[in-house]
Amino acid sequence: MLKGLALTPPVIGRISIGRVVERNGKRLPEKDDEFTLTSQVQQRDGWIAHPLDEVLRRANATAKLRSIPIRLLFDDPDLNLRASYSLFDRTTGRPICVGDGQSCRRSTSTGMQVLPCPSPEACEPSNGQCKPFGRLNVRVDTATLDLERTGAQSTSKGDEDALGSFIFRTTGFNSIRTLATRLSYFHAVSGGRLSTMPLELRLRGKSTAQSHRAPIYYVDLAPRTGCALTETVAWALAEWDQRQASGFNQGALDEAARTGLAMGAFEESADESQSVVEEFFPANHLDTASTDNQHPAAQHTLADKLARKLT
Repeated sequence: MLKGLALTPPVIGRISIGRVVERNGKRLPEKDDEFTLTSQVQQRDGWIAHPLDEVLRRANATAKLRSIPIRLLFDDPDLNLRASYSLFDRTTGRPICVGDGQSCRRSTSTGMQVLPCPSPEACEPSNGQCKPFGRLNVRVDTATLDLERTGAQSTSKGDEDALGSFIFRTTGFNSIRTLATRLSYFHAVSGGRLSTMPLELRLRGKSTAQSHRAPIYYVDLAPRTGCALTETVAWALAEWDQRQASGFNQGALDEAARTGLAMGAFEESADESQSVVEEFFPANHLDTASTDNQHPAAQHTLADKLARKLT
């Protein structure tokens, strides 16, 4: 196996709450107030929608897609959600430094070094460019959707990728903190059986002084709508027993994922990093990534407002 190559969970699509648009010759992030599922193929106009995006929208009772039924790949919370302080070269898109607030792995002219990580606020080399960065891998679960009523088409059982996942990337502190807390709590109440809990990603809104009272949106994790936590835990325990009886070794899967992720200094490749920088760290643009996804109306700069008055 190649040394220095992180073996990350297989990804078959993306979950986002925004898009990248071209404005005044620049490609800039534009936030949204609903989820979008995309494939891994990007064209000039943006990422191509994944077929499951239409399935979920047709099965959704509301106008906006603000909840997604999901399952987790792993029992270990830190494997499902990997969060770190990350610094990228905004010109090349290459990762430079990844830390946890205590130590970091930094690419230097003399090679990879392990150094103290004082957190972004106190890190002089980052010059304020280091941000919290989270990656959540989930399986989208359409088995419980009322597909007959909506006329939506799901993938057949034989085509389902049991180990493939959708990835949600975020630099939003609210999303990272909320998801980490929920995963820790669900891991505790289920006796460590996160991988068999039927859960749901939910988009929630709040306003703060930093957002000038405009809504910002962050991602939460909860039991499925209409299902109590005790029912969710009971389902997880029953499915865990069924898996164990069939020979499914969840512990070995977690260990394989843990070993694979530890093989590389950085999780994103150079190609992936360029997309990350474009979406979350745009140059010469008002960066709202340190909070969460603001409503589009809350993102206009003073220059934008003046330009609208002149038109």
